[in-house]
Amino acid sequence: MKNTFRIAANKVSTWTGNASTFLGAIAIVIIWAFTGPVFHYSDTWQLVINTGTTIVTFLMVFLIQNTQNRDGKAVQLKLDELIRATKGARNTYVGLEDLLDSDIEELEREFKLLAQNPNTIRALNKLHAKIDAEKDRRQGVREAAVRMLHHTQTVDPPIKTK
Repeated sequence: MKNTFRIAANKVSTWTGNASTFLGAIAIVIIWAFTGPVFHYSDTWQLVINTGTTIVTFLMVFLIQNTQNRDGKAVQLKLDELIRATKGARNTYVGLEDLLDSDIEELEREFKLLAQNPNTIRALNKLHAKIDAEKDRRQGVREAAVRMLHHTQTVDPPIKTK
């Protein structure tokens, strides 16, 4: 049952997040608005759009919440894995999402104080410099690979003789 709901929620959220679905919803509202004079803007005419939108909204709340819960859990697991795999990272921060709000606020205050520490700022600047150097190195490797690929494509193939 859970797997069926997950699959259905994924498909519906993908479908409803599509631009053509949004345009279809706008078309429905425009058609409804243009039919107002035909139905003399009656209570029934208004009830149709109100009921339709209420039902759709009610159902979409559950689908969106399901999708967000799953995505949030996946992000937390990925972050936990990064913390676990990063040398020097404190793995006590794995699972912070389960702490009380007051505990999270206390950690936030500690991190703000830590960020004001000159040693921390130097360490962060050093880390940023390493990251920038690695990005530059990778960019250089990419450019060299593109040049080599371009060179191999422009060199004439050897002529075969019999």
